[in-house]
Amino acid sequence: MSPTSFTRRVLTIVRQIPHGRVATYADVAAMAGRPAASRAVGNIMKGCRDPNIPCHRVVRSNGQLGGYSETLVKQGLLKAEGISVIGPRLRHFTRLRWQRNW
Repeated sequence: MSPTSFTRRVLTIVRQIPHGRVATYADVAAMAGRPAASRAVGNIMKGCRDPNIPCHRVVRSNGQLGGYSETLVKQGLLKAEGISVIGPRLRHFTRLRWQRNW
């Protein structure tokens, strides 16, 4: 089954999130042209198995890691990029948040 155009747009955007930065599910949905589709973005991230797509860089709007199936793996990947996680939240979330410039 081939991915939908929305899925392709989401994956393209997530590939652009720079190392050491994060975007929210809602940010990605809006950038992909469907601002109300943050849950769909979460499902796309959950099902993505491509190691070239940094799904770990997509987090909740409140700075929490989100429903990543392997939370400790996500924490480790973020930590390897210099991002601190304290409890369920990213430290300095506002500074780390990436929003693509048009």
